[in-house]
Amino acid sequence: MNRLFFVGAGPGDPQMLTLHGAEALCDCGVVYYSEPYDVAFADFLQGKELFDPFDFGFHQLLEQIESQLQKTSVAFLVPGDLTFYSPYQGIVCHFAEKAEVIPGVGVANVASARLKRTFDLPAVCNRALIVSPKTLGASSSAPELEELAARGVSLLIYMNNMPLEELVAKLHKGYGADVPIALFYRLGLPEEKVLLATLDSIVATCDGVDYFHLNEPEKRPALTFVVVGESLCAPVDTTWWDQKRQTDWAKRKKAGKN
Repeated sequence: MNRLFFVGAGPGDPQMLTLHGAEALCDCGVVYYSEPYDVAFADFLQGKELFDPFDFGFHQLLEQIESQLQKTSVAFLVPGDLTFYSPYQGIVCHFAEKAEVIPGVGVANVASARLKRTFDLPAVCNRALIVSPKTLGASSSAPELEELAARGVSLLIYMNNMPLEELVAKLHKGYGADVPIALFYRLGLPEEKVLLATLDSIVATCDGVDYFHLNEPEKRPALTFVVVGESLCAPVDTTWWDQKRQTDWAKRKKAGKN
């Protein structure tokens, strides 16, 4: 039976595609993609029928997929993280057992690796919260961004839709201090840029460049991920290692030998 695959492409680097995802793409004669993944994954897409899913209305898209599945397996090459803010949940639910979701390397994982920093650091940050200004403003009951920004919290911000100056003002109000902030522009793509600064200096660091593409008439997707919090630059207290070793690891090791 032909299958409908939703393949997590993560930030867009084909080298971060999982083996499972690569196998699924090879088996599909039809692939739906979003810019710029048609270029980044060109080697995987050769000889396949390619479609932009946003060229179709929802029910029109469902009918087309149903027709295509009669001939071949179909894949959606999904940008970003399937786990968070995926626009394809309605399609996954519609096809139910015919659909298979294949995770990829997440944007947050790649951002952490670029900085060589964990976002949840003992004695520094005890919470890592995933948020988006788009969804925070979706209802009157949703908290404001500045309510979630606090000392001891790493904020992982997807799909920012406000000017950098406004974003910084809200974060500054919440954190109440000049904490580190990192902008990850188009991770894994040729245009990739990582800007690490503080709330006081990030606007100057960006030097007027609109990394969120808010003013572009074509509304080209920015694919800019933001992380804020002390864990980005805080020194590591290494005393916790021996404490953890004595209280947990040594006991587990001893129990395993008994």
